[in-house]
Amino acid sequence: MPLVSTASILADARAAGSGAAAFNVIHLETAEALVAAADRTGTPLILQISENCVRYHGSLLPLTRATLALAEAAHTGVSVHLDHVTDAELVRQGVEAGVGSVMIDASTLPYEQNVSTTAQLTSWCHERNVFVEAELGEVGGKDGVHAPGVRTDPDEAREFVAATGVDALAVAVGSSHAMRERTAKLDLELIRRLRAKLPVPLVLHGSSGVPDEELWQAITAGMTKINISTHLVSVFTQGLRKVLDADQALIDSRKYIAPARDAVTDEAARLLGVLGGKGAGEGEDAG
Repeated sequence: MPLVSTASILADARAAGSGAAAFNVIHLETAEALVAAADRTGTPLILQISENCVRYHGSLLPLTRATLALAEAAHTGVSVHLDHVTDAELVRQGVEAGVGSVMIDASTLPYEQNVSTTAQLTSWCHERNVFVEAELGEVGGKDGVHAPGVRTDPDEAREFVAATGVDALAVAVGSSHAMRERTAKLDLELIRRLRAKLPVPLVLHGSSGVPDEELWQAITAGMTKINISTHLVSVFTQGLRKVLDADQALIDSRKYIAPARDAVTDEAARLLGVLGGKGAGEGEDAG
């Protein structure tokens, strides 16, 4: 089916009181796995390509075009989104390639610079009908910590959204990027306060460290877009190791990558159920 917009996926999720899944693409095999999960469950999905991923591949266009092609061939609505982009040139390249949404990440800049940078790029994107997400506060970088002092202030967040015109806001409420253990404890009361103050959907980054039940509680408190990457990367790697450990003589990469891809499909499908309110708290935690 044709590409759907990130805006429509988020709007439908908010209306239904469910979470909108946003899973990161690392390479073509993960993109294939994630689209298969969306088709299996009939659940819309946002495929995300991060600036770090672009750096790994050395260029934005090949993986982005392949991901867009997979999304267009999906039987369920899939959108393609650029994640954590700090380089304005990558925003331009992605929009010209056909992505429908971008996350402009100027969160490490002082507040006024964050506002001015985000507002300028948001205006450029809106002229091209591209949905924009930004970040305010500090979602723990790659350090596994997130101090309460850097969490998003609701009043500042309202001012930021008004000043920049962004369509969604990633907020710091207790999660952290790249967590390998599912031990994060979210500030649900802060999520409620943010939801009450802001007219745009809230985005939870660093969800790989959040247990299933906590994810669902965050959604019911007011989160809409739920980003998950590290956990699914771990599932893929564990799948590779399992096959390679079982057969030391194996050399055909298709024979060990395919099971890893299938494992990601299975876990992504399970997570889609959790974020939709089906089975939260049952089985293995998502994180």
